[in-house]
Amino acid sequence: MKIGLFGYGKMGKMIEQIALNRGHDIVARIDENSTDIPYDDMEVAIDFSVPESAVSNIKGCLSNGVPVVSGTTGWLSNFEEVRDYCLNAKGAFLYASNFSLGVNIFFELNRMLAGMIQKTGEYEVRIDETHHIHKLDAPSGTAITLAEGIIGQTDYKKWELNRGATDTVPIHSHREGEVPGTHIITYSGAVDEISIRHEAYSREGFALGAVVAAEWIIGKRGVFNMKDVLNLGSK
Repeated sequence: MKIGLFGYGKMGKMIEQIALNRGHDIVARIDENSTDIPYDDMEVAIDFSVPESAVSNIKGCLSNGVPVVSGTTGWLSNFEEVRDYCLNAKGAFLYASNFSLGVNIFFELNRMLAGMIQKTGEYEVRIDETHHIHKLDAPSGTAITLAEGIIGQTDYKKWELNRGATDTVPIHSHREGEVPGTHIITYSGAVDEISIRHEAYSREGFALGAVVAAEWIIGKRGVFNMKDVLNLGSK
């Protein structure tokens, strides 16, 4: 598989190493200073760039017939635009806020727990996410996905950073050292508390998942997520 990498920071370099170990070729390494992008050499693109570049990177790939997998966060206000662009171009696009197998199982556990808690009416929820000090966006895309999973199963209407009204899921973002990523969902009641937690030990799981997604998307058309790749059920 011939891969074009958009974004060549720590994640890009880790994806490169895993892809090479799995027998793939890296045919392009695109950063913010790149001007000549060899789309014709790519069978698939993996985008871990920056929010300001993600939309143009994805559209560029789709307009040139290159399926693209993106893990860049912080640009999701434009997601509907990109989805429609992909469908109109009859291309293939996969976005995930987190490519880790464990996190995607955690997403499903979170959704199921929220549905059970909703039936009691006895608990208030909060999300805490902690990442390394280099992370550019807050809250994390993973935390937003978790909040959306809760909203879909409860009477909460939206999420809010660092504070929340009665109908709002509060997300508290923390930036510490070199933490790869920790997410905790806590339900607090008058007599007890329930919490679930996912802690990543390194970024390697994210990188492996991105390469697996790139392997999966070749030959497909449409807009996908990691539930499709891992066959975890409904979107």
